[in-house]
Amino acid sequence: MATRRTILTRSLAAAVVAVSLSGCGGANDDLRSYIDQIKARPGGRIEPLPQVQPAPTFVYEAGPRRSPFVPDAPQRRARTGPGAVDGPDPNRPREFLEQFPLDTLRMVGTLADRRASFGLVQTNDLLVHRVTVGNHMGQNYGRIVKISDSQIQLVEIIPDGLGGFLERPAAIALAD
Repeated sequence: MATRRTILTRSLAAAVVAVSLSGCGGANDDLRSYIDQIKARPGGRIEPLPQVQPAPTFVYEAGPRRSPFVPDAPQRRARTGPGAVDGPDPNRPREFLEQFPLDTLRMVGTLADRRASFGLVQTNDLLVHRVTVGNHMGQNYGRIVKISDSQIQLVEIIPDGLGGFLERPAAIALAD
C-alpha cells in the first residue's frame, strides 16, 4: 500500500509540474514575430560623416600691447578694508594639527601644572594631542590664544577675497 501511495504522489507531482510548465510556452510568440519582421526589412544606407573643417588659425602679434598671460599689476598681499591683517607666515613650519579642519577636532579635556595649562584635542583617528597657547591647529592658520576648562579659543587668518587677510575668532568646545 505504501508503494502505491508513493507512486500516486509522484505521479500527481509530475502532473502538477507538467501543467504549470505548459503555461510558460507561447507567451513570446508576438515578440518573435515582430523581431522576424524587423529582420526581414532591407538594410538602410548609412550616411557618410560630414567633413570636419579645421579651425581657423590666429597668430598673436603683441606689438605694444601687454601679454595676456601676465597680470596687469604685480601680485602682492595688501592690507585692504577694515580689520585687514598681514597674511600667514609662509616660512613657519606647519604643525601636525593644522592638517585637520576645525570641525573634525574635539576637545576632550585639559591638563595643568605649575607652569602652563594644556588642552587635550582628539582627531578622527581617536589619537589625543596636547596643545598649549601659541600652538596652531585647523586649516586656516588657527593660533590658540586661550585655553579654559570648557573651550579652546583660536584666532584664524582667512583671505578676505580682495587680496588681504582677516582675523576670525574660532573655538572648540569641550565634547560631551
